[in-house]
Amino acid sequence: MMQVALIDAGGANLGSVHYALERLGAAVRLVRSAEALHGATRVVLPGVGAAGEGMRRLRAQGLVAPLRALQVPLLGICLGMQLLYEHSDEDHSDGLGLLPGRVRRLAGGPALRVPHMGWNTLDSVAASPLLAGIAAGSPAYFVHSYAAPVSAVCIASCTHGESFAALVQSGRVAGAQFHPERSSAVGARLLSNFLQWNPT
Repeated sequence: MMQVALIDAGGANLGSVHYALERLGAAVRLVRSAEALHGATRVVLPGVGAAGEGMRRLRAQGLVAPLRALQVPLLGICLGMQLLYEHSDEDHSDGLGLLPGRVRRLAGGPALRVPHMGWNTLDSVAASPLLAGIAAGSPAYFVHSYAAPVSAVCIASCTHGESFAALVQSGRVAGAQFHPERSSAVGARLLSNFLQWNPT
C-alpha cells in the first residue's frame, strides 16, 4: 500500500484531499513535523490561503529543509503548488525554491473576476505520465488569485484572461493549481497517476 504523507500547511482542503487519496487505496498520515515524513513513499502538500502564512507554518513545523531534500515524489496542490516556486508576489514571500520562477497575481479585467473560481479547461503543454488518461480540454476546478507562468516545467495550462500553469512537473516535484479533490474524474485520475508515478 502506498504510504502518503499529507502536509498540514493550513487550509480547508486538507480533509477532502485526505479522503480523495484514501479512496484510491493510499495509506495517508497527516504530517506536522519532519519526523512524520519518515517512511513515506509519496508526499502531498495541499493548501488554501496566503503564501506568507503557508511558509510561516512550514517553517514553524521544521518542514522547509526536509521538503527541499525529499527523495520521493512530491505533489503541491493549489497554494501548495505555489509554495514550490522561488517566490510569490503574495506577501512578497520566498517559497521552497523547488521550481524556478515567480508566482504573480492574476490580472483579471472588467469581465474577469479574481479570484478565478469554478470550472475551467486544461490545455496540454507537454507529455507526462501525470497526464495519462486526461485529455486536452478536460475540466478542472480552480479557486485562486495567484498563479505561476507557463514555463519549461508546465505540462498543462489554463486560461483566465491570461494563460497560467495548471499542472507542472520537474524531476520528482509536481504541482496542480486546480483542486483534484474537487475535480471529479479528472482529479481522481491525476491523484491516481501521482500514486503510480515513478520519476527518474
